[in-house]
Order: sequence, then structure tokens, then C-alpha cells
Amino acid sequence: MKKSLLLSLIVMLVLGACQSPATPPAVSNTEPMPAHERLSALAQRMVEDYLPQLPLDSLQIPRTVEHGKMQGTASKSWTSGFFPGVLWQLYDVGRQDELKEAALNWQAFVEKEKLDSTTHDLGFKLYCSFGQAWRITGEERFKQIFLTAAQTLCTRYNPTVGALRSWDHHEDLWPFPVIIDNMMNLEMLYEATRLTGDSSFYNIATQHAETTLKNHFRDDNSSYHVVSYDPLTGEVLKKNTHQGYRHESAWSRGQAWGLYGYTVAYRYTKQPEFLAQAQKIANFIFTHPRLPDDLIPYWDFDAPNIPDEPRDVSAAAVAASGLFELSTYDQENAARYLDWANHILASLEKEEYQCYTAPFFLQHSVGSIPGEFEMDAPIIYAEYYYLEALRRSQGQAKEQLNNEK
Repeated sequence: MKKSLLLSLIVMLVLGACQSPATPPAVSNTEPMPAHERLSALAQRMVEDYLPQLPLDSLQIPRTVEHGKMQGTASKSWTSGFFPGVLWQLYDVGRQDELKEAALNWQAFVEKEKLDSTTHDLGFKLYCSFGQAWRITGEERFKQIFLTAAQTLCTRYNPTVGALRSWDHHEDLWPFPVIIDNMMNLEMLYEATRLTGDSSFYNIATQHAETTLKNHFRDDNSSYHVVSYDPLTGEVLKKNTHQGYRHESAWSRGQAWGLYGYTVAYRYTKQPEFLAQAQKIANFIFTHPRLPDDLIPYWDFDAPNIPDEPRDVSAAAVAASGLFELSTYDQENAARYLDWANHILASLEKEEYQCYTAPFFLQHSVGSIPGEFEMDAPIIYAEYYYLEALRRSQGQAKEQLNNEK
């Protein structure tokens, strides 16, 4: 009961923050706006309305909204690379100088994290920022930064386990934890091999994906959040769902990480088992009886009070972006993948999901219900993958993905 009241209060606060009378209403959208028009409109909103509200502050890299105000974080946070990545993606729309300058300034705060060997989140931090900068500008200095981060990330690899260690905290609970989120950091390693010819990055990424495939998934192709190993023997010790409703439940964002991650792993390796797993996860998510009609999932597919549970827009955005890429590898099922992805994008244009608090465009994402933070809020990684999905939707992904390689 207390948690239910708390969630209701949070929803009211977020709605007030994102739909203040002082902000202009969203354009009525009986027809979804074409992706290029939507991207142009978002880029212009960022330049005109949002950037003037965001003084540069190394301790306030945008992350979420609390009590009607933007809440930032330091570069140490796993989310610190997403806002620079948002800015680079918006810059790529119309090449507005204001967006490039902002992207350069905000990502400068993140650069030092390339040497942080205490975290697995280096892909999120350095590849989502400097990787986007490299993709768009081709400047060598940006490439070198995320290549350094790739080298740092490899120091977390344990060959006995066959995986990269995710967390260093709570060692009493998880001696060597590997989380499904870590699939998202493999893209940086694969790119490192592509750009340098050093196969060690590729080998580590592929072994990590194979180990995760072996141990993270249930018979229905849903995923645990955390699998803990014995670092000396490689034995599986424990399987948990730390950010989900219970250990055997299907935490929505975790399912989206898996869908996206195995699609990327297939991009680089062409190993059929990776493609098959991405297909299986997509089917689990989008044929699930508890998935709402608008395809924006509840925070956990097994949460007890559906339909009165928070949605997770971030899970939808990650999944949509992954589906656009998956459609390019599976011609037999491409039409339904594209239908699901475009359905999500159309749903996110509805007023109920829109936000007008700088620098956010979307609301109703979930950080952690068990942790009681960001339980129904705008969150910056939802913005990042939303923009990526919009970009990939242009030309139904293939041309855009070719430009990223």
C-alpha cells in the first residue's frame, strides 16, 4: 500500500514537471510525424528551448527529473555518456553548430572515464558519446578515446568464467556477477577489432556473449538480470533478477538489453545462435500476453498489479532500436519486426508519453522499482535509444546501419 501511494505521488510529480502549463503543448498527432520531421523538431527544441536552461556542470550531466527539476549526475555514473550521445545524434540531423558545441562540452566531462577499470559500463559511457562523435565527424581523437576505453574494459575479463565482470559491489552476494546489461558494452569491443585488427577484443566479446547465452536464459527465452559465477572455477553460483519484481520474473529493460545485444553480436560475428537468440527474445517480448496494446511494456512482465503498474518507455525504446536492426538480418520476419518498432515510435508520440522538461522528450521510464529510484520518470537513456530508433526507422534501418559501420 505504501509503495502504491508513493508511485502515485511520483506519477503526479512527473506529469506536473513534463506537462507544465508554461510549456507549449505537443502538436496533435492523429498521424505519426515522419521520422525526419520528428528528429528535426526535436533538434530545434533542444537548441531553442533546452540548451539555454542547462549550464555546463561536470556534476550535473542530465539523467532524470525529480520534484519538477532536472537531476544530473557525475561522469562516474553509468548514464553519463547518454546526454552527449543525444546531442551528437541531434547534431547529425541538421548539423547545427550549437548542438556540436554542446556535445563537445558535455562529453569532455566523460573522457576521463576511459581509464576507469572498476566498471563494465564503459561502452555506455564512452561509446555512446565518443563513438557517436567518431561516427559523425570521423575525427581520429574521438576514436582513440573509445579504443582506450575498450582496452580498459578488457581488464575485467576472466577467461575461466568466459565473461566480463559487471559489478564490483556486493561481493558477498555475487563473487563474480554478470548482468544482461553488459551485452550492450560489447559493441565497443567489436568496433575496436574492426578498427585496429586486434582480434582480442572480438574474442572477449564473443566469449562473453556465448557465456551469457548459455546461462542467462530460461526455457521461455526470458532472461535473468544477474548470474554470479565462481571466479576460480567458472561455476554458476546464483541467478537473480535484482531490478525486477522477483528473481524468476521478466524485468522488461533486461529483455530489451538482450534483444539489442544479441542483434549487435550477430552483426559482427554472423554466428547463427546469436541471431536465433535475438529472434527468440523478440518473440517473447512482443507476443507476451501482458504486453499492452501500445507495445510500451510494464516495468516487469510479471509485476503483480498489472495494469496498475508503471510502464517503462526506456525498455520500449531500446527494443524498438534493436528491432530495426534485427529486421535487416531476418527477411522472413522483417515485416513484423518493423511493424512492432514503428508501432512503438507511434505510441511514443502520444501526449501521455511526452515530456517538456529540459532536456527530456519522453516520460514514464523506470530506473529501479526495488531500489525505489526513478520509479516513473524521464530518464536519459530512453532519449538516446528513442533517437537512435527514429534514425534507424528512416529507410527502415539498412542505410542508417551501413552509415554506422
